[in-house]
Amino acid sequence: MEVKAGFRQTEVGLIPEGWDLRTMDSLTSLMTNGFVGTATSAYVEGDDGVLYVQGYNIQENGFNFHGIKRVSRAFHARNQKSCLRSGDLLTIQTGDIGVTAVVPPGLAGANCHALVISRLDKRVSEPQYFCQYFNSERGRAQLKEIETGSTMKHLNVGDMKRLLLPFPPVEEQRAIATALSDVDALLAKLDAFIAKKRDLKQATMQQLLTGQTRLPGFSGEWEVKRLGDLGRFLKGSGVRKDESRSGDLPCVRYGEIYTQHDDYIKEFHSWISPAVASTALRLKTGDLCFAGSGETKEEIGKCVAFVEDVEAYAGGDIVVLRPDSSSSLFLGYLLNTKRVNAQKASKGQGDAVVHISATALSTLQISRPKLEEQAAIASVLADMDTELTALEARRDKTRALKLGMMQELLTGKIRLL
Repeated sequence: MEVKAGFRQTEVGLIPEGWDLRTMDSLTSLMTNGFVGTATSAYVEGDDGVLYVQGYNIQENGFNFHGIKRVSRAFHARNQKSCLRSGDLLTIQTGDIGVTAVVPPGLAGANCHALVISRLDKRVSEPQYFCQYFNSERGRAQLKEIETGSTMKHLNVGDMKRLLLPFPPVEEQRAIATALSDVDALLAKLDAFIAKKRDLKQATMQQLLTGQTRLPGFSGEWEVKRLGDLGRFLKGSGVRKDESRSGDLPCVRYGEIYTQHDDYIKEFHSWISPAVASTALRLKTGDLCFAGSGETKEEIGKCVAFVEDVEAYAGGDIVVLRPDSSSSLFLGYLLNTKRVNAQKASKGQGDAVVHISATALSTLQISRPKLEEQAAIASVLADMDTELTALEARRDKTRALKLGMMQELLTGKIRLL
């Protein structure tokens, strides 16, 4: 195969002329494991102790400090081998293998559990570059080639030491790392903004769906109704998993209510043939679809409203409420609130698989305002959903941009210097 001008073929694929291949062992002054064993007896509460980083605290190019533990200073003193320095690479070696982060200054002096610690010579190696490389498609593929074990995959430090890596000049390493880290920073800001907007939506739902806050122009008491008094219940049917791509008619399956939809159906993920549709329930605009089966009582009966004016169908294990005179979008939001979920949980039947019937759902009690206020509340919440969807789409495009940049920069297809 002809090699592109300016590139050369190596054991790890094409790399630019001027880049080298180096083993991890040759780039590091230390490669070792974090503490291996049981450390729970050394855990301490509060701020008294040393931060103890574990695999679940590592994410691509960063950290998740939720649930982070601390260990006693005596434990830390006995295990100095796994004491961290700023700039160390931490790589998950069991579980989500290969995910790598760089120790920031604030974690210097912490200890760690069952992670690969790689201490680079920062005069010639930029830690952020190698972190980005290990988290790239090419880097992850190389790590996968050296993982061991059958049921539980694992990375050995000895194998990682022999790993061959593309090695640009350090100035180019830093330029690549800066470009990719800038996109990471943008992604972090977008994630934080999305989380803030979600929290705002939850607070708004709590206020509006309970009547604690009323929209301008509305007053009067809300009425308490049984769900069974709002319309009639129907039952979805048919549509096996292997039939969910059999045609071009949109369909909702009960598992998708949990995994693909929130409060109302925005898009479909199953498409069935007319033959399969003949065994399913055709939905009507305004129908409310409940998941009739689930894994836990806490999630049983999740509800989504069908508000589109298109031909669509409901598969098996879906209970459908066809309301007479209510805002279905309002009910879609209301029927997933904590207060209603607690009622559904109390009516779920079974252990390994939990079920809820139309009869049980019909006894749920809800409080609702007049139709005009229902529609106004639903409109406010739907507008917030639209804003969230736009932000998530922007984040997803930024993630795709980052992946493209990694593919080009970490292989030398695009040069920054």
